[in-house]
Amino acid sequence: MHIFKIVHAVEWAGAVRFGCYKGSEKDRADGFLHFSKAEQLHGTLAKHYRGMSGLLLVCVDAERLGSELKFEASRDGDLFPHLYLPLPLAAVMWTEPIAVVDGEFHLPKQLAAGGG
Repeated sequence: MHIFKIVHAVEWAGAVRFGCYKGSEKDRADGFLHFSKAEQLHGTLAKHYRGMSGLLLVCVDAERLGSELKFEASRDGDLFPHLYLPLPLAAVMWTEPIAVVDGEFHLPKQLAAGGG
């Protein structure tokens, strides 16, 4: 199973240098990293990233995260993946930019093609 993290490209560059992603300011304040399932991505982008650019979609193999990955109720009672430790880069399958065209987000074609 794959889960997804939306990150600012600048933050991700730091993660690559350090070998793990410790999360956004919001993640650190909440005590866990926020992820989405594929079907939750559009809602997450609309709610938390409207008007932003320079975003990446990070595809993660959930099985590599172990017991610190929890699926917990969040928006409208839907279960969202939350990781209670830094994201090890070894669990990352791929990263792709999220395009913004006329103010609308366009997820990577790799996701639509079954690559996530």
